[in-house]
Amino acid sequence: MKMEMIKLDIRKAACFLAEGAVEGMEKQTKAAHKALEDGTSKGSDFLGWLHLPSSLTPEFLQDIKTTADTLRRECDTIVVAGIGGSYLGARAVIEALGNSFAWLTNKGENPNILFAGNNIGEDYLAELLAYLKGRRFGVINISKSGTTTETALAFRLLRSLCEEERGKETARRVIVAITDAKKGAARTTADKEGYKSYVIPDNVGGRFSVLTPVGLLPIACAGFDIDLLVKGAADMEKHAAEAPYAENIAEQYAAVRNLLYAGGKKIEVLANFQPKLHFMNEWWKQLYGESEGKELKGIFPAAVDFTTDLHSMGQWLQEGERTIFETVISVEQSEHELRFPHDEENLDGLNFLAGKRIDEVNRMAELGTQIAHVDGGVPNIRIVLPRLDAYYLGQLIYFFELGCGISGNVLGVNPFNQPGVEAYKKNMFALLSKPGYEAESEAIRERLKKEA
Repeated sequence: MKMEMIKLDIRKAACFLAEGAVEGMEKQTKAAHKALEDGTSKGSDFLGWLHLPSSLTPEFLQDIKTTADTLRRECDTIVVAGIGGSYLGARAVIEALGNSFAWLTNKGENPNILFAGNNIGEDYLAELLAYLKGRRFGVINISKSGTTTETALAFRLLRSLCEEERGKETARRVIVAITDAKKGAARTTADKEGYKSYVIPDNVGGRFSVLTPVGLLPIACAGFDIDLLVKGAADMEKHAAEAPYAENIAEQYAAVRNLLYAGGKKIEVLANFQPKLHFMNEWWKQLYGESEGKELKGIFPAAVDFTTDLHSMGQWLQEGERTIFETVISVEQSEHELRFPHDEENLDGLNFLAGKRIDEVNRMAELGTQIAHVDGGVPNIRIVLPRLDAYYLGQLIYFFELGCGISGNVLGVNPFNQPGVEAYKKNMFALLSKPGYEAESEAIRERLKKEA
């Protein structure tokens, strides 16, 4: 099979900008990219993702696959415990490549991959534990520190049930830790219990970690080709390093979105016409929201699933406040062939579609939506994947990561920190009377009394 590069079409966005504006961004965008390569970018301690795809060795990937084979052999269900970047990237790839309904039967050769540790929902956790009872399940615990509330809570519950259901010796084989190399609660537990473990690199932030064991192990457990995923990312890494500005899709994407932002387009809506890409949207939202939303700056990342959301958000997108632009992930070739059926009575009036590929109908919906939204004043960027497979998803992941780093540098923020996410934790710990938060507890309770 011939391997192509994914494509970026900015024409329906550039037409909303001054003539030559995109070309005029070359110097600034190239400088932002060079700052990443030179390590002079803000947050340069977290640039380990930049050349990660090309640095992953066959031996390292084989070790991941060997561990995945052990889990696949011993488990019918694997629960990935993690939050944010510690689960979204893996889930995005697994959902994109997987059969939408295989989990209902669990009769395939691949174990069910479930997710926990990304919320504090009591009902969710209780229902998960009830589902797992009697099943041959394992756990992949992903936490740098081992003290993140959501993940630590889930792991306590899952570890206890796994040991109860499967015995401590089996639990040691089917619990894997992905954590810090030397320190933290999760590392201490892994070493004490003898769990197989992998390291989250110090210089790779969670939202950029899908091509580390954080993402690769769950994806391999689900039965997908991590060699191909990494190759796609490595090929995009090479392309981005060598391509001139006019052909460099990461630089072009960063330039256009910053130009639109400067022109008053404060919201980027990522859209897809493939239901399997829902969690790719969710991963992208975290990647860009956490990277750019700081210092009272940043494009707000929103996401929609089309055509579904055209029947809910479509009105706002077509005629609401013109502060948005749209980026569409477009897939050229579906994996299955299904044709629109003929109906003798034709009560729905759709026989004019009889015999057409359903994917053709979907593609015409995509084109019709683009025309309508552009006519309605919404700039449109289009990212084109030849098909949904591991190789092109690898390209897409690296494209979005690099585009994010460049875009954040153009914006002038540190794309690799997230100081704002600590605010809610401080308040939550104060309200729960966590040791060491006595002063904060007293202050926040006094505040709540006054506001009551």
